[in-house]
Amino acid sequence: MSNPPAPLSTWAQNVSPSPTIAVDTKAKALAAAGEDVCGFGAGEPDFDTPEHIKDACIAALRAGKTKYAPTPGIEPLRQAIVDRYAAEYGLKATTSQVIVSPGGKFNCYLGVIATCSPGDEVIVPAPYWVSYPEMVKLAGAVPKFVLADDRTGFRLTPQMVESAITPRTKLLILNSPSNPTGAVYTRAELEAIVAVALKHNLYILSDEMYEHLVYDGVKPTCVATLSKEAEVRTITVAGFSKTYAMTGWRIGTTLAPAPIAKAISELQSQMSSNVSTFAQYGALAALTEKEKTAAALKTMLAAFDRRRKYLHAELNKIPGITCQLAQGAFYLFPNITSFGLKDQDFCARLLEQEKVAAVPGSAFGAEGYLRLSYATSDEIIAKGVGRLAKFCAGLKR
Repeated sequence: MSNPPAPLSTWAQNVSPSPTIAVDTKAKALAAAGEDVCGFGAGEPDFDTPEHIKDACIAALRAGKTKYAPTPGIEPLRQAIVDRYAAEYGLKATTSQVIVSPGGKFNCYLGVIATCSPGDEVIVPAPYWVSYPEMVKLAGAVPKFVLADDRTGFRLTPQMVESAITPRTKLLILNSPSNPTGAVYTRAELEAIVAVALKHNLYILSDEMYEHLVYDGVKPTCVATLSKEAEVRTITVAGFSKTYAMTGWRIGTTLAPAPIAKAISELQSQMSSNVSTFAQYGALAALTEKEKTAAALKTMLAAFDRRRKYLHAELNKIPGITCQLAQGAFYLFPNITSFGLKDQDFCARLLEQEKVAAVPGSAFGAEGYLRLSYATSDEIIAKGVGRLAKFCAGLKR
């Protein structure tokens, strides 16, 4: 009799699957089986990638742009990213500070492993994007969660950050606009928080993936522009997935101080090499064909804004639910604590009884909430929130 296989690595045994993907997968499986499912789970625009971006990718394919490219990205794309930061934020950088990676998720992970060693602590604001804790653990570091609930508008205060710092703290993660809450920090709020981080010599990973998806005249803040001190400590992550409906293209970006950028590039060279070469030419078109891109973004933003306002109003009509109005991204994060159910049970029953897929707040480190994505059709939103109201009416509070 042969010996049983050796156990898998500690990384494989301890990593948790993405709950947002799990909810979306279950909803799609029910739909494939013929069920009429209203899915609020996936953070994915329901728009197609704009035609001029697809055309640029197709042209690159036909031109033979199918070979290896430099690990950190093709030079024209990196220069366009540098130009973008200069034009939008006045941030001066060089192409050596830019790394194009296969998805913003990978950019974040590279930022963590470039700065954190086993045993280091990373401050992770909750509610958090589900992948942050797993990235930290895969680096051998320790996530330190700090919960900012709806009483603070889902935003940390400087005092909350200060109280979480220990001698082992190495990195602070910031995410504005936020996934899952849609909260956006003001520049003054970020200045106060970053001052605390700089006082303790921390690195900052600023996830700005949703920077262009903001509403009501809100202006995003690029954390690296807060001061010269912040610039040399900040890793800025952004990308093309959300803004340009390019989720499947897997193109994220990092802008970082030169030593960190060099480390990230070297790590990527051993882990994935370059983003698909021809896809990078599509991303280049997104940045250089500015009028076409602006028109496409305007159309998407108008739809997201309409859906945001409608869903927010309808949620707050439901007895027992309270919901703050998001200022960015395409999520709402309603509070359901009045029903006395664990949010996981609430979501499981909601899917089973009313065929509405939502992600429980506990998946984001915040028990008692739901994350609802309004990056879906007006029809699904209207039908789904009606079903949610019916479900809540049947619960005893």
